[in-house]
Amino acid sequence: MLNRRRLLTLGGLTLGGALGGAVLLQTGRDTPAIANQSGLPGHGAHHGAGAAGTGVKAAPAAARAAAPFSVQMPVPPVLRPTRSFPGVDVYQLALRPANAEILPGVNTPVLTYGGQFVGPTIRARTGRRVKITYANQLDRPTNVHLHGGHVPASSDGHPMDLIQPGQSQLYEYPNRQQGATLWYHDHAHHLEAEHVYRGLHGFYLIDDDAEKSLCLPSGQYDVPIMLRNALFDANGNLVSDTDPAERTTIIANGKVQPYFQVAARKYRFRLLNSATEGIFRLSLGDGTPLTQIASDGGLLPAPVSRNDLRITSGERVDVVVDFSRYPVGTQVFLNHTTGPVLRFDVVRQAPDNSRVPAQLRALPALPAATVVREVSLGTDFSGGGPIPVGVVSGKPFDPERVDIQIKRGTTEIWNVTNADGEYNFTHNFHMHLVQFRVLGRNGGPPTADDAGRKDTLIIPPGESVRVQATFSDYVGRYVYHCHFLEHSAIGMMAQMEIVP
Repeated sequence: MLNRRRLLTLGGLTLGGALGGAVLLQTGRDTPAIANQSGLPGHGAHHGAGAAGTGVKAAPAAARAAAPFSVQMPVPPVLRPTRSFPGVDVYQLALRPANAEILPGVNTPVLTYGGQFVGPTIRARTGRRVKITYANQLDRPTNVHLHGGHVPASSDGHPMDLIQPGQSQLYEYPNRQQGATLWYHDHAHHLEAEHVYRGLHGFYLIDDDAEKSLCLPSGQYDVPIMLRNALFDANGNLVSDTDPAERTTIIANGKVQPYFQVAARKYRFRLLNSATEGIFRLSLGDGTPLTQIASDGGLLPAPVSRNDLRITSGERVDVVVDFSRYPVGTQVFLNHTTGPVLRFDVVRQAPDNSRVPAQLRALPALPAATVVREVSLGTDFSGGGPIPVGVVSGKPFDPERVDIQIKRGTTEIWNVTNADGEYNFTHNFHMHLVQFRVLGRNGGPPTADDAGRKDTLIIPPGESVRVQATFSDYVGRYVYHCHFLEHSAIGMMAQMEIVP
């Protein structure tokens, strides 16, 4: 149950614990000595003072006994169209329960797209439509939101637009946007956190010809990696009714502390934080910088060298890692703050015609804004009950109420504030329909994490972010909300209506 005590652990949560992973790179095949081989800390940790922590429930014996880096990280398979016509690909995808071997030798009941944990990747192309019929074979209502997608309201996965058990629904994605790393997930109101936590998530990648001409790493060297957290009980079941601080098992593409074999050449990794709430702080174990080339909405104007990355729930960051600097036999670790979450094993030489050009894709000029709005995210404890209410600009979500009406084609500036400084709660902000540009934070410039086209960003307690968006093409009702999904599930969500 989400009560005051639980919320005190939600603000500023860093997945898996406090900052301080060890430097871990080793030549040879032996696993280096790690103080905590599982990567699991003994307590939750938070940014800022005053957050209450709780003890971590015991992991199952299978999780404790499993040797780290003993399982290969899979790459989610690409879903094939059932039919293709000029200008459109047609897909069928069932939502159904399944068992997944997340922990070695343990079957965990999950909710899935197509029976897979992580769901299959949908690979689309700019200018080519995708039509997907989702068939709900679960025992509960659900829906699908294409996170980062510029789509008609009828295909956005509005929280109240549900697919009932035994029913199907057609979604149409025009793909009238530049190449980007998107993802699809459940968005049924009050159920979204539970459903995404149990496995209703998958990648949706858009390719475009302009990006292809840059000769970035592609094909088998373009690898999506979904990172998230979990807590398991003694039988290997996912535990959802818990403080997120207790979800200290970190999962990469559905496996715990896997390894991934790479050639001594450049790779593009599309990193997604699909945790229902929390923050990853990622770096390479030997201190080699990561080269960031893209954020939520696609390519940056130019590559940026990053010593570490902060990725909040729902965000995506694309990076290039050049393994040609390492001899064959080297093991390179991708670290979170608590230790390694993934090991790259350099196992062979390979030719490499890819490159990271000095210029990627220029951002368009910002149109003049005609409206400036004030939006706040907060928590209301005034009801006195065990479960607080999430609010946007002081009001909980009401699907019958339009909070903001926007004229199609106009450009607006939103000042988005985290009103929960009193409680020290961190939130993040996600807007449906459009990507936005970050103009500044707290009266200063944007940070490195704000670069490029964004649709999701972190807002620490008491801070504010200034963003600008243009609402083109589609009319209808869309939502904006905190993408810590436990927060949106209790009402931290509002509705905008785009009108002709």
